[in-house]
Amino acid sequence: MLLDGYVRVVRITPTGEQVTALHIPPGQLIGIARAIGRDTYPATAMTASDALALSWPMHLWNSFIVEYDGFSTESYKMLGHRLGEVQNKIVEMATQQVEQRVANALLRLVNQTGRKVESGIEIDFPITRQDLSELTATTLHTVSRLLSGWEKQGLVESRRKRIVVRDPHALVILSQK
Repeated sequence: MLLDGYVRVVRITPTGEQVTALHIPPGQLIGIARAIGRDTYPATAMTASDALALSWPMHLWNSFIVEYDGFSTESYKMLGHRLGEVQNKIVEMATQQVEQRVANALLRLVNQTGRKVESGIEIDFPITRQDLSELTATTLHTVSRLLSGWEKQGLVESRRKRIVVRDPHALVILSQK
């Protein structure tokens, strides 16, 4: 269980490309292979910030399900939530333009991890333009071009591994165009 910090879940393609599948905020389980009927999880978890996690041996999973009523309920509810996120990303990639996907990804990250700062809402872990391109199935060049344009419009503020959304409402409008 992730107690503090953020974890980035990545998959490596057969050609060696790294793809960010999701970010996990504090309070959620990580490494849930047993919940999906596997012995190993089909992705790699990497900390996206300083993190603190509580862990237990995987062989205890079945006894936790039996002994602690809320464990299975909450685990499967979280798994359902993640499945819903994946389905939403598939729909976005199939139906949305890149600008919409990037705007939606930023809004999701702000909703999951946002921290109020003087100039807006900051994504509360280090995130690069490359990370954002992996999240949205686009190129680093395209993400850089979009963020630079949005900075000029005052929608976001981007610096080394930090993104602040200055105008969330404008991103909502861009995500729906």
